[in-house]
Amino acid sequence: MRSALAAMRPPAPRHPLASQEGRPKALNALGTLAYHPALTEAFNTFNGHILFASSLSPRERELVVLRVACLRRCDYEWAQHTVLAHDAGLTVDEIKRVVVGGEADGWSELEQALLRAVDELVEEATLSDQTWSTLTRAFDEKQMLDLVFTVGAYDALAMAFRSFDVAIDPDLADHELRVPREP
Repeated sequence: MRSALAAMRPPAPRHPLASQEGRPKALNALGTLAYHPALTEAFNTFNGHILFASSLSPRERELVVLRVACLRRCDYEWAQHTVLAHDAGLTVDEIKRVVVGGEADGWSELEQALLRAVDELVEEATLSDQTWSTLTRAFDEKQMLDLVFTVGAYDALAMAFRSFDVAIDPDLADHELRVPREP
């Protein structure tokens, strides 16, 4: 598992690696993934790119991941990524608005399109012409690829976490533990 965990650190990170001191350790997820170290190492290489080398900003990435967690009702993913979302500068109110999606008041045009993109990719596995057009006014092809693959990676993780009934770790007790349901 050491090599599987080390695979998460890309050779040329674009985004800083967070200090691990006092942070949630994701032990329940790691414990589940430990049953298949080869798969975990391969996935961590991919996820390391998404977390640390993506052309999306950390804020954009966390909006996307939280929306996937919300749509998939994946409490574990939601709890872990509320921590990362706070690190990326999202406020508590913004995190709560992710539940409503791109139609909520207060998002920029790009943020609305990002949230709409998650909805479309999860539901239809493609982007509408309108969403594509809005996103490509701001994003280049690398960013579009990172967006689609971020949705796919966290959709796959949500499936795994829910299928294996991965419990929320005790060190997440002070965070938003469950995906808020729409009002």
